[in-house]
Amino acid sequence: MIAAVVLSAGESSRMGRPKALLPIDGQTFIEKIIGTLKATPVGKIIVVLGHNAVDLRQRIEHLPVEILVNPDYQLGQLSSLQVAVRRLQAENDCDGMLVHLVDHPYIERSLVDEMVRRFYESKKFIVVPSCGGKRGHPVIFSRALFGELLGAPMDQGAKAVVNAHREDTLEIATDYEGIAVDIDTPEIYKKHVQGE
Repeated sequence: MIAAVVLSAGESSRMGRPKALLPIDGQTFIEKIIGTLKATPVGKIIVVLGHNAVDLRQRIEHLPVEILVNPDYQLGQLSSLQVAVRRLQAENDCDGMLVHLVDHPYIERSLVDEMVRRFYESKKFIVVPSCGGKRGHPVIFSRALFGELLGAPMDQGAKAVVNAHREDTLEIATDYEGIAVDIDTPEIYKKHVQGE
C-alpha cells in the first residue's frame, strides 16, 4: 500500500491566507488535491496541519483523510513530513508514501497511477516526475527510506535523502507542467488560477 501525504502545515505568510483554502475550479486547493488522490490507487490519505491547525481541521474534517498535526511546523517542511513518517512506520502494509504539497493544486490522476505502478515495477526507492527537465511533485519515497527521512538535517530537508539516492531514483518524464506549479504568492495565484 502507498499512502498519500499532503503537507499543509506552513504559515502561508507570502500568500496572506491559508493556501489549503484558496479557491480553484469551484473548490479549494485541498479539496481538489484530495479529490484527485481518492481516484488513484493510494491506500489512504494523510494531511499534516501545523499553523492554525484547529481552524483548518474544522474546514477539512469532512474530507476522507486522516489529519495529523505538527506542533513543530516552524522547523520547516521536513518536520511535517517526519510526523507522517512516524505514523506510517507503524503500518506494516505501508510500502511507501506519495508526498504532495498543498500549494501544488495541479495534480493529475493518470500521472499518480503511473508513478505508483512504476514504483512497484522498478523497485526504486524514489519516484519523481519531471517536465522539461525540471522535477516536481508528487514524489514517492519507499518505506526503506523512512529512517533516513527521520534523520535528515532540518536545513536540507528531504532533498538530502533524494541527493543520497540518485542511483535509486526513477524519474518519469511528463508533459504535465502542473507538477512544477508552486502557488505561494498572490501574484502567482492570479497568474495560474484567476487568469485561467
